[in-house]
Amino acid sequence: MEKVVQVKVIRPYVLEVEFSDGKRREIDLEDELLGEVFEPLMDPVFFKTAMVEGGTVAWPNGADFAPEFLYHHVRGAVKP
Repeated sequence: MEKVVQVKVIRPYVLEVEFSDGKRREIDLEDELLGEVFEPLMDPVFFKTAMVEGGTVAWPNGADFAPEFLYHHVRGAVKP
């Protein structure tokens, strides 16, 4: 399983994620921000606090996405 090694916020709800195999994906998470733990991420300022933690993308409130979800996200675009 690939791990996240770097994350950059592109715009609200969109991340550029680099994985341990060197692949990068631009991932739009807007439709995934459902439920109590993800609701704070709807605030663009809070969304910008995304960080790499434990091999995936996480936020200070404990929200995170599994690295395999991010790697295979259907709305993500592979970048060279």
